[in-house]
Amino acid sequence: MLLFLSILGILLSVILLYFNSRKNTSTIYLGVFFLLLSLYGFYQYVLLYSKSVFLVSLFLFNIAIICSPLYIIGPMLYWYIRSVLTDNSRLKRKDIWHLLPMMIFFIAAIPHAFVPWHEKVEVARKVVEDAGFIEVYKATLLTRIFSPASGFLTRPILILGYTLWSAGLFINYLIKKKVSVVLSKQHFMKKWLFLFLGFLLILEVTQILLIIRAFETHFSELFFALNVIRILSVAGLIGLFISPFFFPAILYGLPRVPELILTSITEKVDPDHVPGDPPKKTNPFETDYLISIHHKADSCMKEAQPYLQPDFNLAHLSVHTQIPVHHLSYFFREEKKQHFNDYRNEWRVNHAKNLIRKGRANEFTLETIGLQSGFSSRNTFLATFKKVEGITPSTFAAQIKN
Repeated sequence: MLLFLSILGILLSVILLYFNSRKNTSTIYLGVFFLLLSLYGFYQYVLLYSKSVFLVSLFLFNIAIICSPLYIIGPMLYWYIRSVLTDNSRLKRKDIWHLLPMMIFFIAAIPHAFVPWHEKVEVARKVVEDAGFIEVYKATLLTRIFSPASGFLTRPILILGYTLWSAGLFINYLIKKKVSVVLSKQHFMKKWLFLFLGFLLILEVTQILLIIRAFETHFSELFFALNVIRILSVAGLIGLFISPFFFPAILYGLPRVPELILTSITEKVDPDHVPGDPPKKTNPFETDYLISIHHKADSCMKEAQPYLQPDFNLAHLSVHTQIPVHHLSYFFREEKKQHFNDYRNEWRVNHAKNLIRKGRANEFTLETIGLQSGFSSRNTFLATFKKVEGITPSTFAAQIKN
C-alpha cells in the first residue's frame, strides 16, 4: 500500500509540474510538496518493507542526498498556502531561512556517505533481518549527539509545525474576511484547503505517534501490525493524494475582484444600479471576476488591436490587460471554452473582412490583407479564414463585390 501511494503521489506531482507550473507558479510549490512527500513514503517503504539489501544500502547511506530535501516539505507547504491566499507566488529574501534545517541535516549526513560499501551492505542486512536495528543505528552526526529517535522525529515534527503555521494563515484569512477577501466566495478553494490541511494534519500526528511508540516498544510490533494509528495514517495519506483529483480548480487561485471592477460590472449587468451603492452580490465571486476578464480582453483587442502583431500571444495579452497569465488561461479554457489562438484568429479574420468591405481587395492582394491583419503567412491566412467563415477570402471578396 505504501509503495502504491508513493507512486501515485509521484504521478500527481509530475502532472502538476508538467501541465500547470507555467500557468500558475504556486503549483510548483504544490507539485514539489507532493513529490517530496512521496519520496518520504518510498524511503519508509525501502527501510521497513522492501527487504532489499541493495535498496536499504543505497537509501540508508545516501540520506544526505535522499533525505535532506525532505526537510523542505514544510516550507513548500507554507509557500503554497501563502501564494494561494495572497495570489502572489514570489519568494521573499527572508524565505531562505526556511532552508536552514535542510542544510544542517545535509552537513551532518555527508560523512556517512563515505562508509565502505561492504560495511553498508552489512548494516543493510541487519536492517532487513530486523527493522528494530534502526532504533540503535546512528546514521548521522546528529544521531551521535541526540537519540536515533530524534532523527526520525525531526521531519514529521517540522512538517507538523509548518502545517499548523499554514492552517493559522488560512484561519486568519477566514476571520478577517472583511479586510482580506482573497478567497471571498471561492467555496471550492476553501473546501480544498480544509481537506488538504486536515488530511496532512492527520498524517503527521499519526506519523509522530507511530515513531514514538515504535522506539518505546519495537518496530516490528507496530509497523508490521494492523492498528488504529496505522489505519489513520494510511487514511490521511490516501486522502492527501486523492483529494486534488476532486478539486481541479485548485490549480487556479483567482484573486478578489477590485471594487472598481466589480462596480463597473454591476452597472453593466444591472442598469438600475445606483452609482455609489455597493455592488450586488447576486453572482458567485468567480463569475464576477471572469466577467471582468472577458470585458477587459475584448476592450483591449478592440481598442489596442494587439492581434495585428504576428507574434501576439497570451503573455502579451496579460501585459496589456494586467491580468495574470494563468487567470487568462483559466478563462479561455474553463469559461470561454475556446483556445486563445482561435480567439485571436477570430479578431484577425474580422479585421481582414473589414478591410475587404472597405475595398482594399481592389488595391492589395489577399496575401497582403492577411499580413495586414496579423497573419504570418498567406497559407495560414487562407486556412484560418476558411475555418472561421466556412469560405475562402476570395469567395468572400467576390460576394462583397457582387
